[in-house]
Amino acid sequence: MDGTTPGPDAAERTPAGAWTWPPSSLLGSLPHSERQRLLALGAGRRYEADRVLMREGERTTFVLILLHGVVKATGLAPDGRDALLAVRMGGDLVGELAAADGGPRSATVTTCGAVIARVVSREEFLGCTGRNPGIAHAVNASVVAKLRVANTHRVDFTGCDAATRLARVLHQIVLTHGERSGAGALIRWPITQPELATLSGAAEPTVQKVLRRLREAGVISTGYRSVRVEDLARLSSIAFDPQP
Repeated sequence: MDGTTPGPDAAERTPAGAWTWPPSSLLGSLPHSERQRLLALGAGRRYEADRVLMREGERTTFVLILLHGVVKATGLAPDGRDALLAVRMGGDLVGELAAADGGPRSATVTTCGAVIARVVSREEFLGCTGRNPGIAHAVNASVVAKLRVANTHRVDFTGCDAATRLARVLHQIVLTHGERSGAGALIRWPITQPELATLSGAAEPTVQKVLRRLREAGVISTGYRSVRVEDLARLSSIAFDPQP
């Protein structure tokens, strides 16, 4: 994808107010007026599952404003394997680093289900941030937060069973999108089981079984459009110190 032929504006056909975004996301953190200015950029596009939106190393500079859905960012490890670098959801920006410096893409970005986004050219994106200091500050803060997580939590699935992979994915989502509360955290986003299956490289029935076990063990609970991690320390132990 080159971002120059965005096609029908799927976002414009969706009723106003159809989406809400978590406060941890860029769109969720912006005041209404600044959010509307950002959403006026580019053109809307709808993507199907398993679509590669950007490839590591390519020289494209467009930015995606995710409105709905989940994408994964993966990178090539030194031994040739793909490692999960990040999970991005509706309300997040994708591709802003290449837009900022014109350098090659740092990761491959793939949809984990149906995704709706706005495709914005580098020129339009930089023009907007240059004219709007509040948006520029929010984008910079978002980039810094992402880099802090990426520097310490590169997710490696080597030799992991499905339960461990899913626990690592949930842990990663908590770090980037969770609202910490006591010993746990709340993920205010309706991530679906098929999306979790794609992220963790597991079959959907397996994900269902693992989630059921995590609920029965009191590690997580699920609610309307949300997942609550009741015991983050326990989830971390399952993810990174699995028992033989």
